[in-house]
Amino acid sequence: MSWQSVLERNADLTVRSGSERLLADAIGRGADLRVFTEFRHNEHIDTSSNNDELVQEVSEFPVTCLLEDRWAAGIMTLRQPVALPDGFEPRPSMSFFLYNQNGQQAIARPHLDGVIPSEEPGPAPLDELFDTMPRYHQHDNWDVGTNAPSSNFIYDFETYRFLVRDDWSEVLSHTDGGTVVAGDIETLSQAFREGKEIKVAVRDLYADLADTGNTVPDEVFVRTHSAYYYTKQKLFIAGTHPVVRVKPSIPLAYISKGWDFGWLVVRTDGFAARLLYDPYRLSSDRSQARYHMRWFVR
Repeated sequence: MSWQSVLERNADLTVRSGSERLLADAIGRGADLRVFTEFRHNEHIDTSSNNDELVQEVSEFPVTCLLEDRWAAGIMTLRQPVALPDGFEPRPSMSFFLYNQNGQQAIARPHLDGVIPSEEPGPAPLDELFDTMPRYHQHDNWDVGTNAPSSNFIYDFETYRFLVRDDWSEVLSHTDGGTVVAGDIETLSQAFREGKEIKVAVRDLYADLADTGNTVPDEVFVRTHSAYYYTKQKLFIAGTHPVVRVKPSIPLAYISKGWDFGWLVVRTDGFAARLLYDPYRLSSDRSQARYHMRWFVR
């Protein structure tokens, strides 16, 4: 199945075509997400340059999220920061860019080079670097000088196009105790034996990052890599690709100590083992939880 545009925005974020509802519905069906954008080199990459060439970008968002069954967001989980046109930025880190359906963006950047932090986590002044970028509107700035700075912003791209590949089939849904709500384990296990791709949606994965009594329901979609089926128990187990967890809100946004990242091992009885990293120390923590899950195959 080809990629289709379900929402496109102008530079001022007005809708050019499609709708937020079409995007949210596709994400809720497990659709993959990419975003096409356009910008000028000397407005976005190097403001001292006289090169006003239009640059086009398509970015992949391996983790998608649906909040309150109506608000879609995507997170880049595999990206190292690049310095166009030659390669990578000086400090190795992950670039956990986050895009919301309304065009609000964010970046969280856990550094991987072991430099000792110079500051404690907390709010910071806006970055003066972006004073030379009239299209860049930084809303806030967090944890500057720590190992995991983040911020929320909007960049006025020439074009902002949400593309989905909507060809996943939901084959099983179960409660956090493993009670089947829809579908069956046999269909999932057969698809697994045929070598089909498998994606899982985990409900309320972000809940333990939320403020008490102020939880925004979330459902997080991520592909799996290795999977296992215990044939007598009829228990399916899979390891996920990396996930980034964010304090649930609408729009989704990074704040100080409001996010982490890691991996899950999920099972069709609702159990999930979690290996999560504190981005400020890059120290890992192992925990367990139970979740309502939906399973998709392609």
